[in-house]
Amino acid sequence: MKIIKAILPVAGLGTRFLPITKAQPKEMLPIVDKPILHYLVEEAVNSGIEEIIIVTGRGKRSIEDYFDYSIELESNLVEKGKEGLLAEVRAIPNLAKIAYVRQPMPLGDGHAILCAAHLVGDEPIAVLFGDDIIDSEKPALAQMMKVFEKTRSPVICVEEVPAENISSYGVIDPESSDGNIYKIKGLVEKPKQGDAPSNLGIVGKYIVTPEVLECLKEIEKKEGEEIRLIDGFRRYIEKGGSIYGYKFEGKRYDTGDKWGWIKATIDYTLKREDLGKKLKDYLKEIK
Repeated sequence: MKIIKAILPVAGLGTRFLPITKAQPKEMLPIVDKPILHYLVEEAVNSGIEEIIIVTGRGKRSIEDYFDYSIELESNLVEKGKEGLLAEVRAIPNLAKIAYVRQPMPLGDGHAILCAAHLVGDEPIAVLFGDDIIDSEKPALAQMMKVFEKTRSPVICVEEVPAENISSYGVIDPESSDGNIYKIKGLVEKPKQGDAPSNLGIVGKYIVTPEVLECLKEIEKKEGEEIRLIDGFRRYIEKGGSIYGYKFEGKRYDTGDKWGWIKATIDYTLKREDLGKKLKDYLKEIK
């Protein structure tokens, strides 16, 4: 079955970027001149996704405004003859069919996905989180879809992580491997450095099947606890389901982290024809 829908959970509080995220969603922080979320939507669309469900929360209204039409802005650009900018602005609302769902309380990434489950139906979906931008010739999600076509099973995006950073990641316990594809027998959340079953940390991109969604729905949440997507995957494995990890080709940026966001901004600026040389010259000046 072709994957045509994606869920983008963006209801988090963005505490790693305080104080700016007190009033500005971290997903709307710019990498050069486009917000982080725009890059994720482009990745989804360039991978064949047609419908996108964005799970928002309080204080995220600017996300809806960004992907909507702005009549006043367009009129202003027309009057000033700025045809290039006008074309860019008009293209944004037409990237994909976008629907919005509200997560009323921050009850975990699994809960955010369940908030959108009624719009999915009985079909596999992509899930992309707002912290992970991957610069690659072929979109990372499109790479994962190839794995899904081969395995017909849920797919988790992974990357090799230095030992000193492994405790910040969910980590897969691989049973076997075939190139960049790993059959997963277990998942460990933020293990201590010496306890990690592998050096393959989970990146926030997934292909989720209806069976995994059903496993998420079965999880009994105690008061104050979060429903985590990783728990849905664990239950699916316990029931005998097969899950695969895929080590993507490309360069990943953790844009939910200040240093990761700065690196992404620098690298994407360097690739721009209008800005790259200026930045290179400036960096030489300040050495």
